[in-house]
Amino acid sequence: MNLNLIKAYTKRILQMDVSGHDFYHCQRVAVSAQKLWQQDFSTATYNDEINAASYLHDTMDEKIVADPQKALSQIRNLLTTAGFNASQQKDIISTITQMSFSKNIAQQQKLPLFGQYVQDADRLDALGAIGIARAFAYGGSHQQPIYDPHLQPEKLSNHFQYRHHQTTTINHFYEKLLHLQNLMNTKAGKKLAQQRSQYMQQFLTEFQQEWDGQK
Repeated sequence: MNLNLIKAYTKRILQMDVSGHDFYHCQRVAVSAQKLWQQDFSTATYNDEINAASYLHDTMDEKIVADPQKALSQIRNLLTTAGFNASQQKDIISTITQMSFSKNIAQQQKLPLFGQYVQDADRLDALGAIGIARAFAYGGSHQQPIYDPHLQPEKLSNHFQYRHHQTTTINHFYEKLLHLQNLMNTKAGKKLAQQRSQYMQQFLTEFQQEWDGQK
């Protein structure tokens, strides 16, 4: 498999992103997903489908590209050129089109086994120190206020609400990020998600105390 073609494509599509969905995010997801896979299966073997889905998962995201369907067509051609067969392509496409948080709000989507590791790695990158940094990068790029004590977090129930409701970056922690640890698929992912969620909770406690003038 020619992963270099996929990496180059991802870098070209995401090179201008400042919302936390850049090439380096995809690279971290690929590394993390492979580590989770190796931990759970006690193997040093790399999974090519994990790599491909990890690098490509944001290159067709509606938040990033103007025409997701056109992007998917380009991805299919790229996967063929990179050496993936029809069955592998089907599973990779299924993973990257169904793994997002918004696609799973109303109903959990069934992913291939390797796709569950990619999904967990993507969720892990939304937690911990990097998750905090990415949350504020995304909020700033979408003109969201950091915090408004008069604007309460909402319970999200569908894709449209998630994309269009009024929110703040701090609310995003309570509306999405702190729920991720309970949505993990894999044994290795669940353990790491709990650790990173605790770090985020500590940050939010410190933030609130400083905001309220307690420190």
